[in-house]
Amino acid sequence: MTASPARHARAASELTARYRAVRAHSAKLAGPLSDADATVQSMPDASPAKWHLAHTTWFFETMVLKPNVSGYRVFDDRFNYLFNSYYETIGARHPRPKRGMITRPALDEIMAFRAHVDAAMEQLIASDPERSVAELIELGCHHEQQHQELLLTDILHLFSQSPIKPAYRDPEPLAIAEDPGEAGYVAFEGGIVEIGHDGEGFAFDCEGPRHKALVHPFRLADRLVTNREWIAFMEAGGYRDPLLWLAEGWGQILAERWEAPLYWENRDGAWWTMTLRGMQPVDLNAPVTQVSYFEADAYATWAGKRLPTESEWELASAGLPQTGTFADGGRLRPKPATLGEKGLRQMFGDVWEWTRSPFTPYPGFKAAEGAVGEYNGKFMCGQFVLRGGSCATPDEHIRATYRNFFPPHTRWQFSGLRLAEDA
Repeated sequence: MTASPARHARAASELTARYRAVRAHSAKLAGPLSDADATVQSMPDASPAKWHLAHTTWFFETMVLKPNVSGYRVFDDRFNYLFNSYYETIGARHPRPKRGMITRPALDEIMAFRAHVDAAMEQLIASDPERSVAELIELGCHHEQQHQELLLTDILHLFSQSPIKPAYRDPEPLAIAEDPGEAGYVAFEGGIVEIGHDGEGFAFDCEGPRHKALVHPFRLADRLVTNREWIAFMEAGGYRDPLLWLAEGWGQILAERWEAPLYWENRDGAWWTMTLRGMQPVDLNAPVTQVSYFEADAYATWAGKRLPTESEWELASAGLPQTGTFADGGRLRPKPATLGEKGLRQMFGDVWEWTRSPFTPYPGFKAAEGAVGEYNGKFMCGQFVLRGGSCATPDEHIRATYRNFFPPHTRWQFSGLRLAEDA
């Protein structure tokens, strides 16, 4: 049975609207940036905003247009070298730590590149492409949303290096929020549970296949760890006690001289932190953020708890509304938990939550064929899973099955923690 012309037209219209919205949002995020802002690279892990804008466009040109549009005219042959990220099967690329050296093309030429690709993409979508092509376009949209979050976190790191600490968005006073109170714990019986994406709707390949997992009885904190609680850890000598730390984490402490979360500085006895709205006093009642897996694990050990596994987190989040403090709301900072709410709070948004689970393939996982097979599978070693999204994540980009992942030493993302314990 074939779909009706009306259904095809509706699907094309929906995909066009989705594509336009994602692409327009990236341009909006870049709006407050000068060419210089968008060019500089503050560290090897971060990328210039201009590179994010170009790379996401390169993805559509290389993965979608070139293989599927006869006679497509490539905007600039040099861009394949400049803006390939890690796709070995596509060819050589500019070294990641030197992306900030790409002073040319200028930002306006990158925006012209985007317009060129957008025009061709809209024609392709209007032509009612095959399902496999439409799915690849959907992947490209979600890929670009990942880079929208990275653009924000990378700009925050860049601006934090400036002696004048510029604000990406106009500063605004923090709303006064009540202390969320002592964390409670919600008990779960565990058992043989199903974990992973069920195949309905979009998901990245690493979110499946859905499979059975054994989960022992556990309790999960009903909110995220706050800055006030983190300061207590600091004042108790948490950053000076090697017994709390994994060996590699303690080595990081000594090498990097960590004493507090990234971006924190003490001003006359009060803690301040760099935010996308410039330097702000640390909100004691908000979730702690910009901490590494090593720091999260050390805090949990100090508190007599542990980090949850990703299976525990996914079981606990099942059926909960996927609402919270995401990027589209414009706050761009974690928000304190609402006092008096019952059950689990802050499961989605605010900060990505470190789990104790390594990023490894689920049973039965197979990478996709071709270049897109390099998307996630090749990184399933030496990284840990985070769940739930953050205040820099696009609202519609999150799912309960979403597996974010980073190496354990990284802390420039909006990453925090929720405690767990055995029942």
